[in-house]
Amino acid sequence: MTPRASLALAAWLVVGAAGAATPTERDLSVGWQFRLSHTATPAGANPAGEPSAQLKRLRQCTSSCERLDEWQPATVPGAIQTDLLARKNIPDPFWRDNEASLQWIGLSDWDYQLSFDVDAATLRRGHVDLVFDGLDTFAEVSLNGKKLLSADNMFRRWRLPVKNTLHAGSNTLTVHLQSPIARVQPWLLKQPYALPGEFDSSFGDEPKGKQTSNYVRKANYQYGWDWGPRYVTLGIWRPVRLESWDDLRVADFHIAQTEVEADVARLDAQLDVRADKAGAVTLKVEWTGPDGKTGSEQREVALKAGENHVGVPLSIDHPQRWWPVGYGEPNLYRFHASVDSGGSTVAGADRETGLRKVELRRDKDQWGRGFAFVVNGVPVFAKGANLIPYDAFPSRVSSERLEAILRSAKDANMNMLRMWGGGTYQDDAFYAAADRLGVMIWQDFMFGGAVTPYDDAFRESTRIEAEEQVTRLRDHPSIVLWAGNNEVQTGWEEWPDRIDFQKFVNADEVKKVEDGMRTIFDKTLRKVVSDLSPQVPYWASSPSTDFDGPANVETDGDMHYWKVWSGSEPISHYLDITPRFQSEYGLQSFPVMATIKAFAQPDDMQPESKVMRAHQKFANGDGNQRLLLYIRQEYGEPKDFPSFVYLSQVMQAEGIELAAEHLRSARPRNMGTLYWQLNDVWPGASWASVDYFNRWKALQFHAKRFYAPVDVVPLRRDGKTDVFAVSDRTSDFDAVLRTRVYDMGGKLLRETRIPVHATALSSTRAATVDDATLLKGADPRKTVAAFDLLEDGKPAAHHLLYFGAARTLALPTPELTTSLHDGAHGLVLTVSAKRLARAVWVDTGDIDVRLSQNAFDLLPGESIDIEVDGSTDTEALRRAITVRSLVDALKETTP
Repeated sequence: MTPRASLALAAWLVVGAAGAATPTERDLSVGWQFRLSHTATPAGANPAGEPSAQLKRLRQCTSSCERLDEWQPATVPGAIQTDLLARKNIPDPFWRDNEASLQWIGLSDWDYQLSFDVDAATLRRGHVDLVFDGLDTFAEVSLNGKKLLSADNMFRRWRLPVKNTLHAGSNTLTVHLQSPIARVQPWLLKQPYALPGEFDSSFGDEPKGKQTSNYVRKANYQYGWDWGPRYVTLGIWRPVRLESWDDLRVADFHIAQTEVEADVARLDAQLDVRADKAGAVTLKVEWTGPDGKTGSEQREVALKAGENHVGVPLSIDHPQRWWPVGYGEPNLYRFHASVDSGGSTVAGADRETGLRKVELRRDKDQWGRGFAFVVNGVPVFAKGANLIPYDAFPSRVSSERLEAILRSAKDANMNMLRMWGGGTYQDDAFYAAADRLGVMIWQDFMFGGAVTPYDDAFRESTRIEAEEQVTRLRDHPSIVLWAGNNEVQTGWEEWPDRIDFQKFVNADEVKKVEDGMRTIFDKTLRKVVSDLSPQVPYWASSPSTDFDGPANVETDGDMHYWKVWSGSEPISHYLDITPRFQSEYGLQSFPVMATIKAFAQPDDMQPESKVMRAHQKFANGDGNQRLLLYIRQEYGEPKDFPSFVYLSQVMQAEGIELAAEHLRSARPRNMGTLYWQLNDVWPGASWASVDYFNRWKALQFHAKRFYAPVDVVPLRRDGKTDVFAVSDRTSDFDAVLRTRVYDMGGKLLRETRIPVHATALSSTRAATVDDATLLKGADPRKTVAAFDLLEDGKPAAHHLLYFGAARTLALPTPELTTSLHDGAHGLVLTVSAKRLARAVWVDTGDIDVRLSQNAFDLLPGESIDIEVDGSTDTEALRRAITVRSLVDALKETTP
């Protein structure tokens, strides 16, 4: 059994104690084969109006694909693209511009087949169920020639009774997968209109404005996004198993948290039991706390034949509650339930969860209506980012990779990630890791922004999907919000294509579409969460006011702010907006050169090369010009391609830092900053702060500092600087604000100190000072101010302030030096600067090690010790290290 399959089984439950009558499971994820289907779905018209045929598409493949209509070994869980890649039928989908030549795969139909033996003992069981945890997406399932299922939702789990279809000996399981585009497009082209979607295909397989993805319950991002490729996958993307049981099965085990306070936690251990016949059983629930303390309760229950929902009340005194990052320990309790009948255990289940109380507080105040997460009674300022899928092909993401990205978030002092709605619901391994790390998850339902159909079948499929996913995930304490969708409401209200659609379609139809969206997001999904997970808040859309008025407003609810970047407004405009919670905003950058080399050749290393445009999805490749716009605006002209890459990261990091620190300084008016985005789905230009290979960009290093529990924030506007002491600590502390003004060459011009009482869970204005007072006649182009918040004489936070955009400054050559030596806990790299060094970047080339600090400024004469984490040859690392600063990247420096 693969590790992924094991995780899926643990997540979907079943059972425990040994015995002849207990349910058993058999993994069916090994031994599959695939082939190009002999019976293709009739394809839609291509832009020329000619139908595309199944075997005609095969001509786009390489010569190695000639025998694809014969059975080949497959990997399950997986996707057809990853199977083709494993067999070397196709080149690397991420290499250069291969994406365009591989679109035929998602336009074709494919078959999967498994032969497996079943013994007589299995057939003697009362029930034998075939369970697919995920089929992608239109799939016809047959067993021994008998059709069992027509699946149509990537996000659902399918349980099929097969006792009467199986036979002793060899059995054949077949899954026929239909191209979602080829299946839906002929129907869509006959409709009077197409609902507004997201991103049109760049490859001509769908006419402009005729997107099929709206109508399919499948991961939206796989149709292409402005940060990722278009790979429309098909496959058995989650584990498959055979479950055998007799009279009774535990279908779900849930710890409902009725009341969680410091002195007591009142819980209800709820079990869903499927029984063939009525009878009395004993339910016993045992718990173990994080400190090893144990307890148990049991009760006698009379089951009826069929579905039973039963519970065992529990009470835990002085519970060790679950806390998010920075507020306490993410304590977890283990629960075991057993069902006993006739003196023996016939079924059991296990669950791990954290005990906590979550509230979305929306008090009215002088700024409008708030939006604040409150955990165990403590208002938490949310610090984090948006999370997108980990890969274009989700089945190849390991649990180790899931956790590594989460650890990168925690290491950067993030306490919340928003699981964006255009991807997939993650494996239980992801949420379990978030539970252990104390990272809060804002969980969108999987709607990425497209307008949804209003037919009953679509809504019913969505309801069942939501019930299954909420049931699966509701015991993860990390999930603190369920949100209906990403940008559906604000798109309908504001986006030009939606406005045009509303003008084009008659008023009655517009109302049906609008009412249909509101029914799904305000009623259907809200009811699912209220019924199944009432202790977690529901939010209708992001951004929104929860249908209490227009979406995406500054005074209520959460806000996505894209006038900077998408609207080309200056980065300084981040200071002009102070929403109640900023759940999206961002600036792009390229990944480091080592990552770029993983998808490009030396000849490709130009911003406007074909390959760089292919890996820049914003504005169909024109995003590199947007990057240059902001680089030139803030810094000047890059002298070469590596400098362009470096400057893109500097611009992104310093821009998002300005926005995030402004938002933190505005607490409690603002109570959250989630920038777009944490991670990448493939190697390329994007808004990510951690690239596809989990290499930190400059922004991630900056985030580690600007999301620190204590920060000092100088915000300069119109020649005046307000300095804030920002604290996420739960108790007040006294500090000293030290201000030093330096000549960039090294001379200390002046120093002042003032006492500061930093209030708990707040932003305290520590000082207001104008340029004239700071400079006292010094040249602003050659001067820097350093602000330090000192606690017990030591810096608790540090920040530099410049008097103008970097391109206007007379930055000196810093004369950086480095030394690599052994420290108390491993290798240490010391970087020193003779004069001011702006935006220092240490590059380790192709050697993957994690540095404790990077992307920093150094004052004249200052040094920094950087811990090196990772196994490597010291001499090889010494040779690989290069260090640069801002002056090294520009064609010329303004004198």
